[in-house]
Amino acid sequence: MAGRKQTDALEPLSGIYSEMGLELPAMGVVAPSGMPEPYRSLLVHKSDMTPTLETACGGRLHLRVIRCTVSGGVMSRLVVLEMDGNRQPVEMGAIRIHLDRLPEEARTPVLELHDPFGAILRDHAIEHTSQPTAYFEIAPDELIAEALGSNGVKKLYGRHNTIRDGAGRVLAEVVEILPPSEQS
Repeated sequence: MAGRKQTDALEPLSGIYSEMGLELPAMGVVAPSGMPEPYRSLLVHKSDMTPTLETACGGRLHLRVIRCTVSGGVMSRLVVLEMDGNRQPVEMGAIRIHLDRLPEEARTPVLELHDPFGAILRDHAIEHTSQPTAYFEIAPDELIAEALGSNGVKKLYGRHNTIRDGAGRVLAEVVEILPPSEQS
């Protein structure tokens, strides 16, 4: 079972799993230099994942929502980012978004649950920074394996990222898990 520090690296995924009555899969923290390719190129940077993945995959992405809750001005959601057109999964993400810190014109598309958060930030020119705080490997459980089409794969890679607005306030915390490399 993951230790406290490792569990923190998976928040908000760990919180969503708890709400769903699921046990968090085994994971381990990975140093950026220890991240294998192509995961290192896709994860170890200070850019948003949505444009990074759109560039790598050559197209726009949309959400497939697994779970979404809104409480006290905060949206927590578990989603799969899929390629427009062929619905190929390119990321599983657990994100906690502070809705009250977004301008109204960006809040509406977040609530519509179609576009990835990074695309909304880009499309609405919202000043922000991405601050990855941890990189990890994770043993996919049934939920992750089904979401990413990774049945039989022993480990996947991801990162925890904090997205802050221009004033330094947290807009979102996100755990981003990539599918097996042949799908990335």
